[in-house]
Amino acid sequence: MTELSAHLDEPEGPDAALRADIRRISTLLGQTLARQEGRPLLDLVEEIRALVRQDVPAAADRLAAMDITTGTKLARAFSTYFHLANITEQVHRARDLRRRRAKDGGWLDQAAKRIAEAGVPADEIASAARRLAVRPVFTAHPTEASRRSILSKLRQVADSLDAESAAAVLYGDNDTTVSTKRFAELIDLLWQTDELRLDRPDPLDEARNAVYYLKDLYAEAAPQVLDDLAETLRRLGVETAPTSRPLTFGTWIGGDRDGNPFVTPAVTRDVLLIQHEHGIQATEKVMDKLIEELSVSRRLRGVSLDLSASIAQDLDNLPEVQDRFRRVNAEEPYRLKVRAIKAKLANTRSRLQHGTPHVSGRDYLGSDELIADLELMRASLARNSGQLSAIGVVATAIRQASAFGLQLATLDVREHAEKHHEVLEQMYAQVGEVDDYATLDRADRTKLLATELTGRRPLSSADTPLTDSARKTFDVFHTIRDAQDKFGMDVVESYIISMTLGVDDVLAAAVLAREAGLVDIQTGRARVGIVPLLETPAELDAGGDLLDEMLSLPAYRAIVRARGDLQEVMLGYSDSNKEAGITTSQWRIHKAQRSLRDVAARHGVRLRLFHGRGGTVGRGGGPTHEAILAQPYGTLDGAIKVTEQGEVISDKYTVPALARENLELTTAAVLQATLLHTTLSVDPVRLEVWDATMDTASDAAFTTYRKLVENPDLPAYFWAATPTELLGALNIGSRPAKRQNADAGLGGLRAIPWVFGWTQTRQIVPGWFGVGSGLAAARAAGHGDVLDEMHNDWQFFRTFLSNVAMMLAKTDLSIARRYVETLVPAELHPIFATIEAEYELTVREVLAITGEPQILAAQPELSRTLGVRDTYLEPLHHLQVALLRQYRDLGDAGRQMPTAPGARRGPSDSTALERALLTTVNGIAAGMRNTG
Repeated sequence: MTELSAHLDEPEGPDAALRADIRRISTLLGQTLARQEGRPLLDLVEEIRALVRQDVPAAADRLAAMDITTGTKLARAFSTYFHLANITEQVHRARDLRRRRAKDGGWLDQAAKRIAEAGVPADEIASAARRLAVRPVFTAHPTEASRRSILSKLRQVADSLDAESAAAVLYGDNDTTVSTKRFAELIDLLWQTDELRLDRPDPLDEARNAVYYLKDLYAEAAPQVLDDLAETLRRLGVETAPTSRPLTFGTWIGGDRDGNPFVTPAVTRDVLLIQHEHGIQATEKVMDKLIEELSVSRRLRGVSLDLSASIAQDLDNLPEVQDRFRRVNAEEPYRLKVRAIKAKLANTRSRLQHGTPHVSGRDYLGSDELIADLELMRASLARNSGQLSAIGVVATAIRQASAFGLQLATLDVREHAEKHHEVLEQMYAQVGEVDDYATLDRADRTKLLATELTGRRPLSSADTPLTDSARKTFDVFHTIRDAQDKFGMDVVESYIISMTLGVDDVLAAAVLAREAGLVDIQTGRARVGIVPLLETPAELDAGGDLLDEMLSLPAYRAIVRARGDLQEVMLGYSDSNKEAGITTSQWRIHKAQRSLRDVAARHGVRLRLFHGRGGTVGRGGGPTHEAILAQPYGTLDGAIKVTEQGEVISDKYTVPALARENLELTTAAVLQATLLHTTLSVDPVRLEVWDATMDTASDAAFTTYRKLVENPDLPAYFWAATPTELLGALNIGSRPAKRQNADAGLGGLRAIPWVFGWTQTRQIVPGWFGVGSGLAAARAAGHGDVLDEMHNDWQFFRTFLSNVAMMLAKTDLSIARRYVETLVPAELHPIFATIEAEYELTVREVLAITGEPQILAAQPELSRTLGVRDTYLEPLHHLQVALLRQYRDLGDAGRQMPTAPGARRGPSDSTALERALLTTVNGIAAGMRNTG
């Protein structure tokens, strides 16, 4: 891989240092290939790369004739290159951001500058700061193809690159001998590590993977951002309590039951135990730091009476505090208090492991008592000449405990709406009041359930007979109550209803929550919030009416009141895109937010929107900062939840400096939008014209997109042209790729494999298809000048086009054509012709608006990076095509993919071939930086 310098040997330019590091790492990879497999493999890599540039058909023929063993090694070589290039790019991105921070300030500094320039009064800033509640939510959606074993070694590469750079800056040490040796060692280990998982992960494996990132965030990035936020607000004249929770974390892992039969009530309990074990460990590390720091002696400084009394009571209650510490720290009250805190943490661990009751003063139930202990220390320091420590290390510890609790992340529970009706049908059949619940229309069900919710009688008992499926659904509500009793109230906050089509779907979940003791409108108790998930275009269009009907029902309004007059609504980006195309999906989500905002305001309710964004643009992904600022005015009132999925988690949070930047930019954007984007910023008449133009574009784009997906030949084309049948064999998630009872068509296929197939073959239909037709229709309707105006002055439209342009740049229909010509029957080729025509139209229309000569012309560094990647991606694509042909020709009728966690496929004649194919899938996912 030494010839990479042909692309990266330009000495000048803003990315020269990055190109130098990639060149160096790729040279070391070449040495690994020669050392581990022999010089012929390295020569083959260079031969194929050169051939791809000079004679694509010859390269394709060469790869098609390659034996499987050699093909697998070749695919691994290119895949390893992408892993190393990706992590090197992340390190340099973090360095660039640090330099920018030093020069211009961080994201929070920039937001504060804009807020100050706008003259926002301090009391308004203080009010917004109190409402600030940003929550990234980690999901187990299977889009991270890389094993954690690979990711951890790449993290070590990143740490070594950073350490080398720091030594050069601090000490002028340019001797890279030691670091080069370490890089070589790590690359050898990468080569010797199997990038493919043997087993399908179960939800507990997925929970451990999330914990890997959450513990890192607890230790470094999150406290940095929280401290920066406090200082930023202080400069704006606002003091915030360390106990505030402007940034917290959420998770779906172990709670997302929709379509995943492996998430059972028992699994949910086990996941929470895993989270708490690691959360306690992370808290203990922070306490160790406090013990090291707070060596204050009562001989030299006073201590508050409250803290002294607390320590005395702790020592009485906690014989576990060793005599040695009681003696050595006798005159060091803060250290002695922290020793007591650590004893309580150890007791909490023991209580959770053995299921014993909580004993106040001996262990913690949730984080409130822990925070109260830390607050006693902070107050005492502040009153006794320890102000700097009070606002320093102790305040930081309180912010960490407030943000993460002992659980690290708050668990959301999600279930499909029909599952709740299944339970209620059986319950009503037992009490004999409803002849046939299933045949009731939505209006009658709503009336029935609203009345039920206001009543006092139980609808069920402990021995109410239910089918196994219904029992599992109902038991989840009891699991939530038991978990809150065992771990604390913050452990679960939201119950999300997939495919919410009517108010009856919301009330059904509320009634089951009442049956489990989670909701009681008579006493004003609601231990969970009920969250409708709007996923399809029709649901999004009706979202405002749905919310209005919900909040107009006195019984449901009582639940919202018990939750502090806060109503959460989740918006689904993936399914709406799959059903309607990117233009209509994005536009209807934008309009739905406006409608939901207005309805919530009329009812005097705060709205918290939960954005179910995927990693790719085709699933709602894209730059977070721009996406937040592109929301309609007034929709952000301090609170927001956003899903983080798959490769997005590793891309954002593997490198600590990048983790900090990503958390900060999200927090800064929410703060800025909350304070500065509260009213309409353009003339209403002008906005009406923009809306009408978007309606025209959306309608035309929808028609074009639906014509494609409704083509009866599309399922056959999709399955023939893409390697989607292999997604299950990647073993990247516990959740099945298709919905239960789905046929061989595309309707039951989840959004992730839908995007996966198009991305692997470089067609990327979900990221742009229909956009060209939509823009052309708007232009034909006389809105050409309006489109230009929208691009210049409307953040929503500019962000939309920017994301589409990125997908157009990643699309390569010359590569896609190879898949089609080799794998797709000739009678299906007209579908590809349709895709080509829409692509050309979309490129033309986007460039007409942006005024650029070509896609990404305004981002030359990114364009060059994608170009270099293509020289390594193209061989992988050609190899994948050849292997797919062999794989399908083999026609192993007995071939079965593992479908359950822990399952493995038995060996067959296709095992080696399948492994080679999966290696190309991993490599393309790494090169595209997206799986699905």
